[in-house]
Amino acid sequence: MPRAFLFVLDSFGIGGSSDAATFGDEGADTFGHILAGCRDGKGDREGLRSGPLSLPNMSGLGLGDAWRTATGQPLGGKETRTGFHGAAQEVSDGKDTPSGHWEIAGVPVPFKWGYFPDTVPAFPPDLTEAIIREGKLPGILGNCHASGTEIIERFGEEHIRTGKPICYTSVDSVLQIAAHEEHFGLQRLHDLCKVVRKLVDPLNIGRVIARPFLGETVETFKRTPNRKDLAVPPPEPTLCDRVVASGRRTIGIGKIGDIFAHRGISEVRKGAGNMAMLDAALGAMDDAADGDLVFANFVDFDTEYGHRRDIPGYAAALEAFDRRVPEILARLRPGDMLILTADHGNDPSWRGTDHTRERVPVIGTGPGLRSVDVGLRPTFADIGETLAEHLGLAPGRHGTSFYGLIRADA
Repeated sequence: MPRAFLFVLDSFGIGGSSDAATFGDEGADTFGHILAGCRDGKGDREGLRSGPLSLPNMSGLGLGDAWRTATGQPLGGKETRTGFHGAAQEVSDGKDTPSGHWEIAGVPVPFKWGYFPDTVPAFPPDLTEAIIREGKLPGILGNCHASGTEIIERFGEEHIRTGKPICYTSVDSVLQIAAHEEHFGLQRLHDLCKVVRKLVDPLNIGRVIARPFLGETVETFKRTPNRKDLAVPPPEPTLCDRVVASGRRTIGIGKIGDIFAHRGISEVRKGAGNMAMLDAALGAMDDAADGDLVFANFVDFDTEYGHRRDIPGYAAALEAFDRRVPEILARLRPGDMLILTADHGNDPSWRGTDHTRERVPVIGTGPGLRSVDVGLRPTFADIGETLAEHLGLAPGRHGTSFYGLIRADA
């Protein structure tokens, strides 16, 4: 039986979204602007990297063709393609992690998420009061839109001194709670997030996220890998559920389990940072049995570099991932399929600190699969449906498989 490997480079959009203007993101292009920034010297950082962006392995799979499909712009130069390649447009009404991942897994979001206004305070008074009362807290800090690293720098020392957790949001449908792992307690933070998860359900908030950190001063604060996302479950069975229902396994790497509310996830493996996450994914590839799905998320692109508007950091992370693509390809055996994609954009050259509405790359390969252009897919759900057909699962309700284009006998 075949196996499937679905790797999401979190936030690695490739521009061109037809509805970007609706989200205030017309012209956003994560890949294109990193490419241009590196060409123009904006991707140079002493001791980290310099010069043009170099992604020979993903380019070989057709990344440049995917970008051209998404944006209509020629990349220049010639690429020798060994994989199938295309781009996909999101139909869910959002540019957030759950919407992107659920749609990739075959279930577009059919409703509008709830959001908190970009005001101070951001949360309704009755919600704030309930968080303090139900969480048995002396109060909260923040109560505003903010980036995670900046708000910890701003309130971290006061949090340690007062015991008040830092609560904040963003343009996404999310309520995040940052607290010190030792002074506040990691388990206490996770328990508080469970309380808040119930409190925000009536507001249709997609995720409550625990953001633990360590350090004693603004100079030493650093978020830890013990993040925990408490998400609303998908509204209908995803590719993950369908795999498990067929008697096989879905092995989630990184925050995949949290994104799907641990539904349809047989096992979760994690690591601290992209490279440790890739080690975990490679281990899962080694362990995957016939019919299994390995579904991985590489979150550093988004949290460490996209939100921080860090072009050199994002470029270096892409190059580090690309250097290890041969390790992924070496584990593919007859009957396997690999797809690399993204869940949204987060253009590090863009204004603000939030996600950007973009199309995403669809590049992949497998022994015996054809190197063809699969075109512009009208929904991310086409990815999930293609993997479902590859795994011999019945078609879902959304999306159209392009498996017929890439089969060796097509």
